[in-house]
Order: sequence, then C-alpha cells, then structure tokens
Amino acid sequence: MDTKTLRKLHRKFAPIVFLPVFLTAFTGVFYRVARSWFGASEELGDFIMFIHQGEFLGKDLRVFYVLLNGLGLIAMVATGIIMTGIFRSKKVKKVDEN
Repeated sequence: MDTKTLRKLHRKFAPIVFLPVFLTAFTGVFYRVARSWFGASEELGDFIMFIHQGEFLGKDLRVFYVLLNGLGLIAMVATGIIMTGIFRSKKVKKVDEN
C-alpha cells in the first residue's frame, strides 16, 4: 500500500478511534492516580472502572468495545509508524566522479 493511501485511511479513522482510546487511557490513569494518591472512595473507583471497561454499553457490546478499541489503537500506531518512513530502505545516491 502506498503512503498516500495509508495517510488517507489514517486520517479517516483517527477521529473515530480517538474518543474511545482517549476515554480508556484517561479513565485508566485517573483511576490509578485517584485511588493511590488521593484516596478516592471505592464508589468513585467503581464508577471510573464502569466507564473504563465499557460497561455502559452492556454485557454484549462491551466485548466489541474492548476489541475494537485495541485493534483501532494498534492500527493507528502501525500506520503512524509506517508513515514516518523509519522502515523504508535508504536509497544510495551515485556520486559523479568528474
């Protein structure tokens, strides 16, 4: 797949993937910091984990939330790394000897 097509796909899917990945990351960090450093109540911790794990979607959709969240993150990281060009082979330029 060429870089131009990859950029278009990345640009289309990034806004869709952003919200669930951000929500998961934010609530995960918030839970740990709130419970460890600020002694947040267990009730608040349960509420944060309710959001973090996608329980608000119900038992059946929760699995898809976690699966799509993980696959979306992997896809965004992979396409982002590929677009940086760090895995492209470097072309050697021939130098004219005059």
